[in-house]
Amino acid sequence: VAAKEGTEEDARSQIRVSLQARQAALSTAVARMLVANNESEEQTARQVQGIYNQVQRQAYLFVGATLATSLITGLYVIRANRRLFAELGELSERRHELAGKLITTRESTLREISRELHDEFGQILTAMGSMLNSAGRHAPYPLRGELREVNEIVQTTLNNVRGLAQSLHPSILEDAGLDDTLDWYIPQVARQLGLRIKYDRPQPTPKMPSANSIHVYRVLQEALNNVARHSGADEVSVRLRTVDGVLVLEVHDRGVGIDAATERQGLGIVTMRERAELVGGTIEFLKPAEGGTLVRLQVPTHA
Repeated sequence: VAAKEGTEEDARSQIRVSLQARQAALSTAVARMLVANNESEEQTARQVQGIYNQVQRQAYLFVGATLATSLITGLYVIRANRRLFAELGELSERRHELAGKLITTRESTLREISRELHDEFGQILTAMGSMLNSAGRHAPYPLRGELREVNEIVQTTLNNVRGLAQSLHPSILEDAGLDDTLDWYIPQVARQLGLRIKYDRPQPTPKMPSANSIHVYRVLQEALNNVARHSGADEVSVRLRTVDGVLVLEVHDRGVGIDAATERQGLGIVTMRERAELVGGTIEFLKPAEGGTLVRLQVPTHA
């Protein structure tokens, strides 16, 4: 209105006053909004801090509970494992003791059978041979040939019985030692099993306790039987030597080679392992590059 009436200055003044009022109102509104926003931010920050603290406490509780559970579980597992290992060790010791008793009992039984064969049947067959010789000298001439044949059968049977008695329990082992026993045994078993055995003994072996010697003899016996039954080979090498106070017996054939399942489950192999352990030795079943199977037994020569 003032502008229409020509009073431009008054118009400007009125506009200025109006704008100042609106500006003041706007400033007041903005200030209130800023205060409200600050209060809202502070409240939100407090809520966020509360949530963070709660989450942190829960995380600490969870981690603590997890650690406590892990610790308790670990202690329980350690204790259970110790108890389990102790029981396994006890069972292993009992198994080892039982195996030793079984092998000892077997050797005692074989010794008795061998003695009975040698003494009882041997004496009977010897007496029969003497009686046949005497009868042959006094019998009519036509019967002498038949009596001679019967006497030869008796002598062959006597030799077989003595050989069987020695195989069951070589008394020569106690009397003459391991070297002479193997010198006698290897040609015998070669004929029985139909094997060509190359025996290599570079030097005499030290004298060993008879208990150790019988186990070495049995391991060789089982190894050669395995060659005859499973390898398909008709030739085998046997080597006996001493290295730094340890007797080393090696039996090597060029057959099909030992099977992993046979090595784990074969009763003969299990017995060979037990015998090696009983004398404080070790036994290996190897597959050489040239083929076949190599059985290596190592036994201390001292008692």
